[in-house]
Amino acid sequence: MSKHGRILVAMSGGVDSSVAAVMLHEQGYEVIGLTMKTWDYASSGGSSKETGCCSLDSINDARALAVGYGFPHYILDIRSEFGDFVIDNFVDEYLAGRTPNPCVLCNTHIKWEALLKRADKLDCEFIATGHYANIRLQDSGRYVISKGKDENKDQSYVLWGVSQKNLARTKFPLGSYSKPEIRQLAMDMGQIELAGKSESYEICFVPDNDYRAFLRHKVEDLEQRVAGGNFVLTDGTIVGKHQGYPFYTIGQRKGLGIALGQPMFVTNIDPVTNTVVLGTADALERKQAWVKNLNLIKYESINEPIEAVTKIRYKDAGTQSTILQMGEHMKVDFHHNVSGIAPGQSAVFYEGNDLLGGGFLM
Repeated sequence: MSKHGRILVAMSGGVDSSVAAVMLHEQGYEVIGLTMKTWDYASSGGSSKETGCCSLDSINDARALAVGYGFPHYILDIRSEFGDFVIDNFVDEYLAGRTPNPCVLCNTHIKWEALLKRADKLDCEFIATGHYANIRLQDSGRYVISKGKDENKDQSYVLWGVSQKNLARTKFPLGSYSKPEIRQLAMDMGQIELAGKSESYEICFVPDNDYRAFLRHKVEDLEQRVAGGNFVLTDGTIVGKHQGYPFYTIGQRKGLGIALGQPMFVTNIDPVTNTVVLGTADALERKQAWVKNLNLIKYESINEPIEAVTKIRYKDAGTQSTILQMGEHMKVDFHHNVSGIAPGQSAVFYEGNDLLGGGFLM
């Protein structure tokens, strides 16, 4: 009988989740490893060798580590649920002229639910992942996510959608470590090859990191349906033809295929008219944003204006802002202009290192 109880650990085969599993094993938990097969590479239109968290090599690496340390390992096929929700949403968002945030949806609606469902079947009290973030229970009774120690690797941004119910059963073993420290721990464990594994920052189901090719593969006759729309300036002047509105994102400058004598950016996308609006960098700047599909973490509600740092993309440093919940939406007033607010992306709010919550930009 373990001294801490039984815990189900999500193992991708990478260094982070592998070290997390071993750490918990050595701390006295009864660890069960689980690798989720979330997508089918062959059906995604990739041209290069299958890589990443769902590849056969990664699954084998996770299993070999579990066998080596003497704890069970299972593979869970959730391709159907993942595809129906995450991939379909990804395609639908681009077709609606928005920029999707699939990692948030996957965490919120697929991975956590799948892990906890299997945890219940295996009599596991907790689940754990290799995310760089921290979690604590505060006096109010709410579970709070806070930033991981490693600012360069902090992953709290993609966790804003996890419910209180699910946070209550979640452990983040890596929150107080930096990435170099985790690689060193892998070396100390004798896992030299694992310690040197490179990591991917690509969307796991988009082969070759080419979302445009992925959309063409998934949507029949897409190019024929959307090609030939107009590039227009912010005053409505038509300045050229584009390849189709789903192939552009707010803030994009490179790859537009048009020269107008000065740097131009995508400032708006209209799927109804198949129009892509171009403007200067100034035209991208905003001082206010509205956010929907809220999930609040630290507080149950935010009905009085409070100061927060708002991040509008994963690698955004964040901007000082005043936020106020207004019904089902959050109004965000930035203290200075921000550039490139893209509908569909996540806006995430912080109070110091604590995650207040987040939602999707409107």
